[in-house]
Amino acid sequence: MKISSIIKKNKIRITIYGILLLIIGYAFLIEPKWIHIEHITLSSHPRYQLVHISDIHFHGDKSFLNEIVNRINDISPDFVCFTGDLIDEKEKLTDALSILEKIRCPIFGVPGNHDYWSGASFDTINESFRKTGGFWILDKAKPLNDIEIIGLANESYKKIDPTGNTFTKRILLTHYPEIVKQIHNQKYDLILAGHSHGGQVRLPILGALKVPYGVGEYDRGLYATKAGALYVSPGLGTYGIHLRLLCRPEITVIEF
Repeated sequence: MKISSIIKKNKIRITIYGILLLIIGYAFLIEPKWIHIEHITLSSHPRYQLVHISDIHFHGDKSFLNEIVNRINDISPDFVCFTGDLIDEKEKLTDALSILEKIRCPIFGVPGNHDYWSGASFDTINESFRKTGGFWILDKAKPLNDIEIIGLANESYKKIDPTGNTFTKRILLTHYPEIVKQIHNQKYDLILAGHSHGGQVRLPILGALKVPYGVGEYDRGLYATKAGALYVSPGLGTYGIHLRLLCRPEITVIEF
């Protein structure tokens, strides 16, 4: 084999290894903190603006959570909807809530599987959310002006009785996107979910490599379903391996 051929092959290998190292470094060090603001408009004449966040998985990174809060306050929405998985360890709850309480609008939220597994005090979370004017909603409906916000506590759909008022919009919060398949003979103006993390790692054409149970085909973004418009957040934190690839952490701004 000619020396020139050997040199050429080595250059190709070095280039490939270099690209792989750059991708790995980006996936571990850059993308997990590179917040994307997604804007969705569901009405030609929107009256309200909400922010949807999900799957924070707070492990003690106060600077990142403070950045999330600052971004939300800069947007200045009418209210925030959180769709589960705030923490993985209950020891982190106090710090997480002390930062979220800085959000300058009501926060309405539902638990995810990790909130249950952590043993976190839901009463404590509710007290914290109520300081903002919102609620931690467990199979209940809560009014906000002429909006009714319904929160599901688990992965099974439960029909929640209305609060008795007349509402122009009804919003359903759930951690699990695939719950829409359990909804029959009911319609919501908006359904918000998380849990999927968008797969955390996505590839062109293929999309998410893997998603958890309770997600199905609803892994990220806006879907039209028989139960209403469904938006699935790719979340803000990570679980398992602390990396993201082609699936940036997201704050979603929805006008309706």
